[in-house]
Amino acid sequence: MKPSTELFDLVKSLSKSEKRFFKLSSSLQTGEKNYLQIFDAIEKQSSYNELALKKQFANETFVKHFPSEKNHLYKTILKSLRGFHADNSISSILKQEIKNIEILYHKALYKECKKFLKRAKKTAEEYEKFYYWFELISWEKQLIEEEYERGIFNYDLNKLISEELLVIEKLRNLAEYQMIYSRINYIFRGGSFSNNEDGKKEVQIISNHHLIKGKNTAISERATSICYYIQGLCNITTRDFHTALEKLNRTKTILDNNPKIKQDLAIRYVRTMKNLIFMNISTHDLDKAQELINEMKKLPSQKGFNTIDVELKIFTFSHNTQIMVHDRRGEFEEALTTVESMIKGLTTYENKLSKEQAILFYYNIAYIYFGVNNFKEALKWINKILNDNEQTLRQDVYTFSKIFNLIIHYELGNNDLLEYTIKSTSRHLKKTHKDYLAQDSIIKFIKKLIKLNNKEDKLQHFVNGKKELEKLFEDPNERIVQEYFDFLAWYNSKINNESFPEAIKKKLTSS
Repeated sequence: MKPSTELFDLVKSLSKSEKRFFKLSSSLQTGEKNYLQIFDAIEKQSSYNELALKKQFANETFVKHFPSEKNHLYKTILKSLRGFHADNSISSILKQEIKNIEILYHKALYKECKKFLKRAKKTAEEYEKFYYWFELISWEKQLIEEEYERGIFNYDLNKLISEELLVIEKLRNLAEYQMIYSRINYIFRGGSFSNNEDGKKEVQIISNHHLIKGKNTAISERATSICYYIQGLCNITTRDFHTALEKLNRTKTILDNNPKIKQDLAIRYVRTMKNLIFMNISTHDLDKAQELINEMKKLPSQKGFNTIDVELKIFTFSHNTQIMVHDRRGEFEEALTTVESMIKGLTTYENKLSKEQAILFYYNIAYIYFGVNNFKEALKWINKILNDNEQTLRQDVYTFSKIFNLIIHYELGNNDLLEYTIKSTSRHLKKTHKDYLAQDSIIKFIKKLIKLNNKEDKLQHFVNGKKELEKLFEDPNERIVQEYFDFLAWYNSKINNESFPEAIKKKLTSS
């Protein structure tokens, strides 16, 4: 069995400050510190090699029980990280405060306990951390009982009970919204702009849910922000981009007006901005999209947005949307700088990058290389998607990668290979949901195209193919295919004997 890389991954994830804190914490401990030797050895490795570690420590007694030593190191690092990040999140702070309250209570230091409780409750209320708020009320009731035993009856117990009922109701309300959010998020992760009927029906059910459709159904700022966010996603699936913009802007405004909640919901905020950028691109407001991208890139300087997970989201979202803005403007040469940064990020973040974001990176990188006529590089990156075993996440991107692949092979002059590839692509569409008639139109178009040898025949075929697509695109749902590849611009480039970027720029100026 291949050794687990979990310890290696944890060590490599540490920042310089975290490593320094870990070493300092360890120096304060007494006794043998075999784990420090293992830590130093792993830190020097570029990839995990357990055999090399065992060979290095062959003369050490602890190598005989190496798995337990590794486990001890793993737990010690986590303990150190808990200490280092104790004040970095509101949840960590409230957990500490509740622990302090518990300690003071059991030492019968009720006056001091009351001070901690009052401060913690205020924090929980400001950040709308209802679970912790509920737990703090439970401690407050215990303190009241102690006060009663001492003949002190200053507390209004009925008021506290009313507060507890309100917190329970807000907690239940928020939990319901979070479940609905999980449902719509699952649909988006599977296909995003899908034209699949099953997905549409599920979105319709969510849209008509009483908590989403009704007025004033959210009873906290957190719940309200989720409600508008869900409404925005539902509007995206129905292609009502202007309403989606309105709902997503409301989500952003609520969080901007509640900086403490915004800080605690950093990833939700970044996702909201990402979708806002998409909607501005879809409504052709590229200047506003660029403005939001620039705003997103500055977020890591704000509290709550400087953790690795949030910074990773900002990196991937800002780069993918930046590529989209360049693409819509026909700025493929300018986009190469962004592509270089994306390729570097793929190495820097490695396993930390989610599968979905990696797929989108591959597709966007391939698209930009296609736009600068570097078809071999485009093919290399599109093959990273097609050769991946993951074919359930973002089925939309996988399907259009297969169609994009046909166009790349055509540009490379691989007509013999195309005959087989076209059959393979057609089989794939038959096995899956054929969401768009335009998909069949494009595949049939290329199938006939590679059989034509006369220049005039090819030109007429492109003219006819363009007319057929334009007719199909009268249906708003069919126009979704343009989100993945600008087929009309490609057809125009061949008809007018111009470059792909020039065709896109012409279309932009005429719209």
